[in-house]
Order: sequence, then C-alpha cells, then structure tokens
Amino acid sequence: MYIHSTILSTRNFSAPFCIRFKDVRIGKPSKLEDGRWVMTPPQMCRLSEMTYSAPINVDIEYTTLDRHVGETITKEKENFVIGEMPIMLRSRCCVLYGKNEAQLARLGECPLDPGGYFIIKGTEKVLLIQEHVSHNHVFVDIDDNNNINASVTSSSELVKSDTVIRMEKGKVYLILNQFVNKVHVLHNFFIPIMVVLKAMGMESDQEVVQMVGRDPRFSALLLPSIEECASLDIYTQEKASEYLEGKVKKPPFDSPSNQEGRGLAILRDVFLVHVPVSNDNFRPKCLYVGVMLRRMMEAMLNKEAMLNKEAMDDKDYVGNKRLELSGQLLSLLFEDLFKSMITVVQKKIDKRLKISGRDYQFDPTSAIERKYISKMLELTLSTGNFNVKRFKMHMKGMTQVLQRQSFIASLGHMTRISPQFEKSRKVGGPRALQPSQWGMLCPCDTPEGEACGLVKNLALMTHVTTDEEGGPLISLCYTLGVEDLEILSAEELHTTNSFLIVFNELILGKHTLPQHFANVLRKLRRAGKIGKFVSIFVHEKQRCVYIASDGGRVCRPLVIADKGISRIKEYHMKELLDGDRTFDDFLCDGLIEYLDVNEENNALIALYEGEATPDSTHIEIEPFTILGVCAGLIPYPHHNQSTRNTYQCAMGKQAMGNIAYNQLCRMDSLLYLLVYPQRPLLTTRTIELVGYDKLGAGQNATVAVMSCSGYDVNDAIVMNKSSLDRGFGRCIVMKKESAVYPKVYESGASDRILIKPDRTGPDAEKMRILDDDGIATPREIIRPKDIYLIKESPLVTGGPALSADELRNCKYRPTKSTYEGPKGETCVVDRVALCNDELNNLCIKFIIRQTRRPEVGDKFSNRHGQKGVCGTIIQQEDFPFSERGICPDLIMNPHCFPSQMTVGAMIELLGSKAGVSCGRFHYGTAFGEPSGHVDRVEVISETLVKHSFSYSGKDFMYSGEHTDNSNFDSGITGAPLEAYIFMGPIYYQKLKHMVLDKMHARGSGPRDLLTRQPTEGKSRNGGQRVGEMERDCLISYGASMLIFERMMVSSDPFEVQLISFARESRKSNIIDNLMQVCRVCGLLGYYNHKLKIGVCSTCKNGDTVTTMKLPYACKLLFQVHFTSFCLLCELQSMNIVPRLKLANA
Repeated sequence: MYIHSTILSTRNFSAPFCIRFKDVRIGKPSKLEDGRWVMTPPQMCRLSEMTYSAPINVDIEYTTLDRHVGETITKEKENFVIGEMPIMLRSRCCVLYGKNEAQLARLGECPLDPGGYFIIKGTEKVLLIQEHVSHNHVFVDIDDNNNINASVTSSSELVKSDTVIRMEKGKVYLILNQFVNKVHVLHNFFIPIMVVLKAMGMESDQEVVQMVGRDPRFSALLLPSIEECASLDIYTQEKASEYLEGKVKKPPFDSPSNQEGRGLAILRDVFLVHVPVSNDNFRPKCLYVGVMLRRMMEAMLNKEAMLNKEAMDDKDYVGNKRLELSGQLLSLLFEDLFKSMITVVQKKIDKRLKISGRDYQFDPTSAIERKYISKMLELTLSTGNFNVKRFKMHMKGMTQVLQRQSFIASLGHMTRISPQFEKSRKVGGPRALQPSQWGMLCPCDTPEGEACGLVKNLALMTHVTTDEEGGPLISLCYTLGVEDLEILSAEELHTTNSFLIVFNELILGKHTLPQHFANVLRKLRRAGKIGKFVSIFVHEKQRCVYIASDGGRVCRPLVIADKGISRIKEYHMKELLDGDRTFDDFLCDGLIEYLDVNEENNALIALYEGEATPDSTHIEIEPFTILGVCAGLIPYPHHNQSTRNTYQCAMGKQAMGNIAYNQLCRMDSLLYLLVYPQRPLLTTRTIELVGYDKLGAGQNATVAVMSCSGYDVNDAIVMNKSSLDRGFGRCIVMKKESAVYPKVYESGASDRILIKPDRTGPDAEKMRILDDDGIATPREIIRPKDIYLIKESPLVTGGPALSADELRNCKYRPTKSTYEGPKGETCVVDRVALCNDELNNLCIKFIIRQTRRPEVGDKFSNRHGQKGVCGTIIQQEDFPFSERGICPDLIMNPHCFPSQMTVGAMIELLGSKAGVSCGRFHYGTAFGEPSGHVDRVEVISETLVKHSFSYSGKDFMYSGEHTDNSNFDSGITGAPLEAYIFMGPIYYQKLKHMVLDKMHARGSGPRDLLTRQPTEGKSRNGGQRVGEMERDCLISYGASMLIFERMMVSSDPFEVQLISFARESRKSNIIDNLMQVCRVCGLLGYYNHKLKIGVCSTCKNGDTVTTMKLPYACKLLFQVHFTSFCLLCELQSMNIVPRLKLANA
C-alpha cells in the first residue's frame, strides 16, 4: 500500500486532538463470526455468495491534552480493522498462495486455475488491464489546423494536468485549462511562451535562445515570440506575473486576497506538475520547456519527415503506452476512499467534541465507520464503475464477469487489455497491427466488429512492470557521472558531445559518454544490482538516454548473446531439465534479461541461434511466444490465412469442454460441459505450458474431405449418426435456480420453508419431485411448470409491527417456486445446496442438468477458424468407408480450402493420422521448424508410408451399402469411389451456439399493450420480425398479398365492422376496433354513442364518415386518443395534417 502514516488532527476547540494511522496492512482472508475471525477459502465464498476479502488492519495512535492535569495523553490501539479489502485469488494475501496440488484439492480448488480474479458476492470478477497513453511524456504532433504541438499529460500523486505548447502563425503559445479567454469563456487563452518563461524567472531572451540551441534556424523560429513579448511591454518577472494574473480563471466566491498570486501558483502546481519546484525555483521547468521547444523546432525544420509524419510521435507505439493492472487501480481507489473516510471521521470527532468537550475521555475509534471502505470497494468491483474524486476519474466497465465457457476462455479473459479509445470511432491508426507489438501483444487475438484492433491480449511471455523506488537509481546515475541539471547553464544543455539523461520522463542532467553510461547500467542490471525490469534506452535522434523504472511498461525476456554467441550453454539446459535450475536462476546469472519496447530499439535480436551474427545482442527464447494463450492452441498457424487465426481465437473461447477439476462442485449460473473431452492428437508447446492438454475443449474426429449429398454447402458438415450415438459432441448444460430465505416483511412476519407437500391436491403431479421437506430431490427428472420448492408467505405483510402472540397466530398462504424451463427438454435436478450468505440468510440453490446430443443446426469448428453447422445426420450404413473399414465421423466440404487457405488444417490431418499410426503425439508449434518444435510434413509423410498409408493422407474409399436412389442423386451402391479421399483425424470443437437455445416459433401469442403487435424475443414468446430489408425483398418479388398478410393481418390488424349490425352487448368491443374516417376532408372522426353514428369533428357531419381497415400502429401515428369534442394527433402537433383519400374497392 502507498499509505504508511496519515495524520488526522482537529484544532477547533480548547484542546487539540491528533490521530495517527500507522502501518496500514492487509491480513488473511477471513470473516467475522461470533466475534472472531474465521478463515474463508474461495470455494466457500462462491457457494455462499460472499465476497472473498481480508481485513485491513492499522495501528492507531491518538494524542490529546488533559486540561485538568495539563499533560498530553497518548494512547494506542493495535490491529484495528477499518474495513475489508477484496483479495485476488493466488495473490500473496490469498490462502491459496504457495499451496501444492493436494492442499488445493482439500480447499476445493483446481490446481490449474491461474487465479488473477476476485470473488464479489459469489461472482467471479475480472478487473481488466487498462491501456492509456504514457503520462509525463512529450508528444510532438500536428493538429487538424496543421499547427505543430508539443503536449504532455503530467501526473503526480495529487494532480493531473494537460499542458500543450503550440506554434500558431509562427508564434509559440502555452495552452492550459486554468487560463481562459475573457471574450470567449469556453475557449482557453493562448499565453505567449516567452511570458511564461519570464514569469518563471528566465528574463533574458539570450538565455532562452541558448536553452533552445545555438542553431540560427532555432533563433529565427523563436524571434516572432520574442517580438510579441516585447510588444506587450513585458521584460521582467513582475510584469509577466501581472499579465498571468489577468488571464487566470477565478472562482466566483473567492476573496481578493486568495486570488493574488494565482498565476505563479498555477505554474508551480499545475503546469508540468511532474517537474518538482522547490523554494520557488522554476529553473527545472524552464529547461523542460526548452527541451519541448527544441523538439518542436527540429520537427519543423525536417520538412520531409514532417510531411511523412516521421518526425511526429506515434501515440499508438507500444512504448508510448502504459498498462494499469488491478493492483495499481485498487491502490488508487483505496487511497481515495481512505482519505474520504478520514474526512468523515474528522467531522464526526469535531461534532462530538463540540457537544461534550470531554476530549480526554473520548475514544476516536468509535467514529470510524468500518463498513464504508468495504462497501465502496465491493460496489466498485461489482458494477465496474470507478470513481476517484482526487483525479476526477469516472470510468465504466472496468470489471467483467469471468468467462467460464472453457478453461482457455478464462485464461484469455485475464490477459485481455481494455482500451480507453472509443470503440465506435471509425479510425484505422489505433486498430492497425503495430510492429512494436512483436512479442508483447498477440497479433491474432482480437475480437471482430467495432472492437477489432482496440481490445488486445498479452503475448505468452509478456511481463507488465510495477513501480520501483527511484531514489537509489537517481543517486546511482549521479555517481556514474551525470552532471546535475541545477549546475548547468542554458548553453550547456545541448552541447554536441553530450546526451540528456531522462529518468522516468524527468531530466536529471547530461552525460558526455552516453553509450558507456548505458552499458554500465545494463551490466549492473544483469548482475542483479538494480531492478531486472529497469529499461535503459539510448535515443540517438533526440540525443537522450531514457531510464525507466515506472509501472505499466510491457517487457519480455530474451537470451543475451555476446558477439552473436548465446550465453546459455548445454549444461544450463541440462540443469533446467533436471530441476536444478529455474527461470529466476537464469535471470540472476545474467543469461536472460527483460527488455521493454524502447530498449529493443538498441538491440539486434536473432530469431534463432543459428541466424545470429557477430552484431547480434540477443536471441529469441522461442518465436512462438509472440502469440497469446488462445492463438497458441492453433497448430501450424503460420500456414494459415491470418483472419482464420483470429476467428479461432474467438471460437476457442466459445468451445465446450472442461473448465476446472472442481467443475462438478461449482454452482455457476450457466455451465456448458463436454461429456467426453479429449486432448488433441496434434498438440503444441503452448498447449502443454498452459495445461490445455489436461482440460481440453474438443474431440478428435475422423474427417473425410469430400462432397456428399449437397447438405455440406457453406461449410456445413455431414455427421455420422453412430458417432453421435457413441458420444461425439454430447454436452451437458447446467443452469442454476436459487432462492434466499427468510424474507422479512414490514409487519415483522417472514416466509416459512420446509413445508411438507400436499400430494393429494390438484398440484400433486407437479410436486412429484419434492421431498418431504418441500425441496426438490436430487437426480429427479424435472419438467416445465414443476414445483421445486414450497414456502409459505404471511397474509399480513404491511402495516404496524405485529406482537409476538400475533406472529405466532399469523396466517400463511402457500407460495411455490415453479421451474420455467423450455418445453420439450428433459432436465434433471443434479444437486441441491443449502448455505448461509453474508447476512446469515438461508440460500437454497438447485442445479438443473440437461444432456444434449448434436442435432441439425448445431455449430462446430476446427482449430483453424473453419466453422460450420451440422447440415444433416446420416446413418453409418450410408456413410463411405475406407478399405480398412474405417468410417469417418463427419464429412467436410473440400471447397473451403481454396477460399479459406487453411493449409494448417491439412497438415493437422496428416500429423494426427501419423500420431494414431505410431502412438505418439505430434507437434505443430508456430514457427517451430528450425528449432525442432514442430513435425515437418516430410517426416509425417514418411511415418504414414511406414505404416502402410499414403504419403499424402488419402485413402481408397467405398460408398455406403444403401441402394435406394431416392435419398441421394448419385445413389449409394457400395462401389469404390472414383477419387482418393483425404481422410484423417482433426480436433473439432463444439461451440455453445445450439439450435435448442435459439429455435423459436409461434402461431399466436402475447401482444404489446400499446401497439397491439406481437411481442419481441424468445423469452417473451414473441413473433418473428419482418424488418425493412425483408420487406424490400418481398416488394422486389411483387408479393403484395404476402406483405399484406405479414405486415397487418398477422401483426396488428384494426378490424372494421358495421355499427348498424352490432349487437348491443358487443358494442363497446366493436367500437374499440373501428376506424372512423371522413370521405370529404380525409381526417379521423369519432363515434358518437348518443347519436350512434360516426361524426367528423372537422366537417361537423356524420353522413360522410365511413370505416376502413388499417394497422393499429398506423392508427396510433394519426390518432393518440379522442374524446367527444377533441382529437389529439401526433402528426398534427408537428403541423402535419394527414389526410386519407378513400376510394371504393
């Protein structure tokens, strides 16, 4: 935590009162039960719908003055709990940290679960990684008006501000929000940069020119700004300060004394706030402005680079981005809440002491509201809305429910990066694949649609840095010969033989031997003397050495090479295989080091050890680590079209499989499980690293690539019915139903459960699954409208509170919880769980299980983005078979390969076929041919030939034995096929998109009360919408009667009946369905009940009124409602008079 000691003091009364919070720390996850803290494992929090949190302990020391004795009294309280902090699973504070597999099993956890998420009220929540532009970094760019800008988003512990220096019409100005234009209040005022420099103490124009550079071209560009300052008659610091005072945005209720000196206060506390000012010494800020001016002018003078935007800074460059992790976000939020709590405590203490005045007897800990921090942290993580008052941060969607669709979906969700860029903006720059993303961000794993390219995922070996202490590094820099900025003159700032030393975007000074300085720091890092994630980057163009130890940088490990020779030898790898050496040992021994994106620009990295040259400084550990966890599952991805790899990254997260070892002990709202999941025959190194081979999400299917029956068009697949009978693609869907008791009403009465069901009443058939306690029995078949829980609710729920005798004699009525599942599904009550929540209420949870087998329309895909639905299911007798008697599980259309160019799928079929033949798992790791992490096609073909298969993977096949020509055009005769068929195993995934969840139809059903049209959506038993595009198609075909039937007859017809033939008993209903229209004026009329005729309110006549047939929504457009004298119209309110011209049909 960032808070070590905070002082709260009150001095409003005769005796001062001071409280000190010391040593803020977090304990182990536990809950307060019966006055003692009891450890709570994560699984208990999931089942009981509690928050997995730990107490926040502080040591409180408070001091006051005893007025009777005249002495200061100091008291202490240790381990005082001020709230609870949600704990990330597998973090250092978690009870799972450091546990082995057996210990995790005893706690009900899966050893393969990576953690990294929170449990809030029983729901698993992920705090997404947030991406933003680097703070305190100078960006030079061109705005829409072709003006060149140098902008900085400055950030300190207290303030954030945006500073822009712009060159407009040859003059340089400062733009800051605190300076406003008196004429146009909404526009910022442009302050001449020379005025700002003079206000900060740099009064000499010559010194400003020297600070920017001795080049005459720089002086020429700066001359108009100097002349403008002279025209304003500003030559001294006092005059410049007076000028700034007149441009300051002044609060309306501040006294004049508080408004004095606000101009300098803004320059000190807001302008470039990350550059410290001590004792009103603004010289560091002046030099920082000089560096910004020099970079702007260098960009302007380099016109070719300026036209190509090469001289501009790219904000999409990964080195200019920072990633905020959950720890940084939570610490920022906790600090804000902690300070808010202190403010509340101070007000309570002041109020209490003002009343009593007995401050020496007052215990200040009674004023601390323990639940404030806990509630706000829980609310923030539950809703995802971050509100930090200090920085005016208001962000939404920061947290999401962890995807438990599959094991790989959970892993991919925790490596996802959420952008701050608006997803609806149609720009290409932020979405484009940047070269700087190599090895840091996955080039394949990004969603389709409006978030494409904005939402990204971390690569396999990416590390995101955290903040390191900067003081020792600054002292080390000065020890290594950095000349302090304070002792440098303006002219010495940009000498030709020196580079500026910039530490975390703060200028320390300059060094005359920058390359030697950088090499020394790198040697110290490899020796472990400084942090292993410290970055040293020598920027030749800007003549700067950038040293970074801040958090949020992405970096990755690389093997160090001395003159192209790797430092890792064979004996190092042998020690690693034997378990005598770990990855951290490689780092400590200087064999491997982490480089961020900026430092990679100073390195020459060889892809393979054999490709290293004497100039190579580093060697890649493995090229496949440039991919993320989801893209790493694809075999031979470098042989596929790139879009197919992106499709697979999305579909791999939708595949059914095993989610964890404890999946049958969980009580998730919705869970999809594959009955017989398998590990792929053709695997990759990434699959073994992340554990996907232990929790697979697919099955190895024997696929024949051929055309069959015409049901395989558009990537559809033809499935073997016998394979489905054996369990291929069979899945389990588990849904949760829950109830919380008791519910206490206003009268004091509450619900009652454990009621014995009445098995002889009218609902006896619906209660057949209930046990004698009124709760459904596990392993019973449950049907729609069945009752799974009986309770009793009191008849008297409102009014005054009932006495004890009245509560005992209170009458109850039975209320039942009914299962509202879809019709036609056979479901089973899998298990029932009873537990207590945080409020000690009884929670009853039911898991409803349904087993589904594949049917026509269910979606499948392989690992190469080739998705398709089941086109038809054919008996195995009608399926083709090979000469060895092997019958495929499914048939795939060969026309998908030329268009989709998924050569990797072809090689997977060969590798899997060879693996089945020789009994060995084959590898298809990305870019693995030179390093031996992939089986080459030549080797696979030799294996196939060795086991009497064709080297190309093709088999000689026969058609089925069916002879009835009515089913298939060609007839299935059992004769040999005229071509060799490409057949073998491919790993297929069953996706969550199933016909049973989407199929919906109705003849008649509920209608909307306002429009009288059918409702929308499957859950409301709605109709199928015929939209604009469907209507256009029908119009193009001239199907007028079909349009009439769809748009009115089956939708919202406003029926017409003659009034004279209506019976009196049906008169009110008939009048509601009448549309009265005047034939003369074309306006709507009304029905006069007294005269029993239709009357036109405009013509004042009923002879010309007739009835017509019209959609009710169209009637609503014309007529809102009518009274006997007044007609209100929607269109008439907009000065539009609709007139209906009628003709005899």
